[in-house]
Amino acid sequence: MSLVIFEKNKPLVLQALQDGEFDYIEAASEVFETDFFKYIGAKGILEKAAQSYPTPRKKQEVPLWFYIASDLSMRLHGVHSFDAYPTVVQTGGMLNAFCPRVGRKTIHPDTKQVTVACEGFNEKNIYDRQTPCDSDFLRKLAKQTPAEKLMRWMNTDLARVLYTQRAFDKEGLFIGDASYLFVPDNPKYEQSVKMLFGEDDHPIDKEEFNALSDERKLRCQWRRCYKMVTLMHTNATRDFYLMVGVKIVSGKPNECPIFYQLLKEVVEALGMGVIRKLILDRGFLDGEQIARCKKDYGVDVLIPVRKSMNIYADAMSLFKQPDVNWTTCESPRLPDEEPPRLKPPIVRARERKRQATLKERKVEQTTAQPSADTIVVTREAAAISDFTSWDSCSVPLSVIANREHYADGHQETWLLLSTQRICDAPAARQEYHLRTSIEERYRQFKCFADLSKFSSRAFTLIVNHVVFTLLAYNLLQLYLLHNGPRKSNQSTPLSVRRELLPVNNYTIVYWQNYYGLFTPMELIELMTVGVSEQARLKIGRKCQRLQGELRSTLNNPRPP
Repeated sequence: MSLVIFEKNKPLVLQALQDGEFDYIEAASEVFETDFFKYIGAKGILEKAAQSYPTPRKKQEVPLWFYIASDLSMRLHGVHSFDAYPTVVQTGGMLNAFCPRVGRKTIHPDTKQVTVACEGFNEKNIYDRQTPCDSDFLRKLAKQTPAEKLMRWMNTDLARVLYTQRAFDKEGLFIGDASYLFVPDNPKYEQSVKMLFGEDDHPIDKEEFNALSDERKLRCQWRRCYKMVTLMHTNATRDFYLMVGVKIVSGKPNECPIFYQLLKEVVEALGMGVIRKLILDRGFLDGEQIARCKKDYGVDVLIPVRKSMNIYADAMSLFKQPDVNWTTCESPRLPDEEPPRLKPPIVRARERKRQATLKERKVEQTTAQPSADTIVVTREAAAISDFTSWDSCSVPLSVIANREHYADGHQETWLLLSTQRICDAPAARQEYHLRTSIEERYRQFKCFADLSKFSSRAFTLIVNHVVFTLLAYNLLQLYLLHNGPRKSNQSTPLSVRRELLPVNNYTIVYWQNYYGLFTPMELIELMTVGVSEQARLKIGRKCQRLQGELRSTLNNPRPP
């Protein structure tokens, strides 16, 4: 069965109905998920993704586009166990996006409950199908797909699909980082490793642990984990976030060489000119790789400097010279927010009463004032170009110094490196602060998308879990960018998931490759005054035939 997407065209379907013409009719709830799948289907994303999917099977009884759509539907609903797939199919809106042959609702002859009857893609089932494909098929195909090939599919083929959808901004701003995915302390988690983490959830070695006080040692703990290295695309105004590349490895390997291999795969897939600026943390300091980014990939890197590096000492001595031009950094301007909605008078009265009560009950307490050595008075930035004192980096570097003045008179300075010639130091400083965006994405994925709550201990299924969760997030970003409010891309995955719930009841009328959504009142009005007697009789005969087909849909229903 090939992928069939119906185009929404209510006037055309209405005109056909007035002539007594339609192909199929069914009741459905309008859900966000249906529009989402219609969007990615109409854009050809499902077909393009299926053409390059690294399937290990030579025989394809179930189309790969439907396997991908089913896996995406599970991630959209926050369901990661394949056993829950039938529930997702029956309660979600995915089937409404495809042709009625994929699945339609009917009445079970024994239980008299509404169920889904599906043709399926082969003739192997004894009982009538209630899902287009079996949940065990999804699990087995996901488990058999090699993890390395699946990640490469994400980093190359799917990156090219995003490129064809014009998903990449002209600024070409990308952020790289790594994060730990913690799992239960079970050694059967394939390729996982147990490591000692400090109170800030960063790994520490034995020397660091021995140097801690007894109180801080108690806060350290051994945790089993994986490491996830990612490459994210955004813009200066943070209108969208696209996780373009990902690598899942054991927790111990250094993320630096893994990231630059990931970057190479993405650049080779997209070509030069797409990634223009790359913001990294100091954990990715590697002179040879940074020089390669500039010379071979045409990518400018912005990254902090370690105090132990020679270039740090050289730069600090130059920034102490009196002729350095320091520029005061202004606080970043927040985007204009909508004015608060005026609350009803009764609500305002309740709030005033509540505030008065709190004021009466308030007990004066002496609050500790912040010390003068923690209050920043002013921030300044300056830049000096053409540094060549980093031996392993063969390209000239600009150093951006960021100086902060505190209320007690002391100063603190931290440095940034850039392969780009910097003329506006405060702008470079502000651009580096975009790096926190990827940390916020990690927090949202872990807290609201169950990124590390794996339902299997097999490494291939863990990689499948991460890849399809990120893929669903990317496609939602595309959909919301073109069809939703601008602020929707700032929402957590849980907030977006709430939109999957039904919002209205409709009757879907199909005609040829088009469909229209009609409310019950609209259809009643149409049948009574909107069509001729001849068309009404024609529609009635077709409805009787469809009703007979639905009654005989379940020839051998599964016993309750």
